[in-house]
Amino acid sequence: MTALTQDERETIRHDFHNVVNMSPAELRSWLGSEDSRAVGMTAGGEKVTEAGGGESVGHHMGERILQIKAAKQADLTDDDYRDMRKVVGYVHRHSAQRPKGDVSDTRWRKSLMNWGHDPLKGA
Repeated sequence: MTALTQDERETIRHDFHNVVNMSPAELRSWLGSEDSRAVGMTAGGEKVTEAGGGESVGHHMGERILQIKAAKQADLTDDDYRDMRKVVGYVHRHSAQRPKGDVSDTRWRKSLMNWGHDPLKGA
């Protein structure tokens, strides 16, 4: 894989900080909840419907987001930036699938929150 340019890194970092609207404390608390562990899909493609049903890709990425946010900008690697780009892509794609009505207690919202984005913030 080719190394990312400085411009690419800046764009990814900007987009990442725009979509990840949960603070590290909020995200850490959320990831520790039963609701967080009961949504999403595993890396093998199985639907997670209950806590303990395997770790979802989103829950794992939430942990990565915490690692990335804890790192100094100068210490971020191309792999970190690639994961940041995955977060941005997921949040944009999933946000476009917003269901109608009240989404406060939906799998859709909970899945986005695993990726560090609470669609109700600022709503």
